[in-house]
Amino acid sequence: MARRKQSDESTARVRNLIALDAANIMRRLEARRGEMFVLFSRLRSREPMLSTISTRYSTATFHELVHLPVLEQSVVDHFYECLDALRWYFTYTEDMPSTAQQTFNTLHRRLEEAHRKLVATLGHPVSPDGTTVVEGEVIRRTDKALP
Repeated sequence: MARRKQSDESTARVRNLIALDAANIMRRLEARRGEMFVLFSRLRSREPMLSTISTRYSTATFHELVHLPVLEQSVVDHFYECLDALRWYFTYTEDMPSTAQQTFNTLHRRLEEAHRKLVATLGHPVSPDGTTVVEGEVIRRTDKALP
């Protein structure tokens, strides 16, 4: 029983670290997306784009990922494969900034979809105060509530 609990704990930790990493990457992309291309155009440096998509947990191995069920492994792999396509493009592109931004938009949409699947499969990361982070959208009701 204790071994099963330890395994469940390991799996939850791996899920949370992946969810944290993915959420941080997506948050940085959203926050820096306009500025990345301004800097790329002005400095001709790829560093702003590459640092934005850097992953904190690049040393995860099969030893850690084996704790995830097969479906979760596939979803995680797909997210990081989409991220790798973006990283490859940013590393080797010779496109001008406007073309780079158009290509980024296409690759970013794919990454966003992969992230939605990742969140739907793994769940949201746990925040520093111990609560689960949940994304929501405020919807204004146009009809009056019934008494």
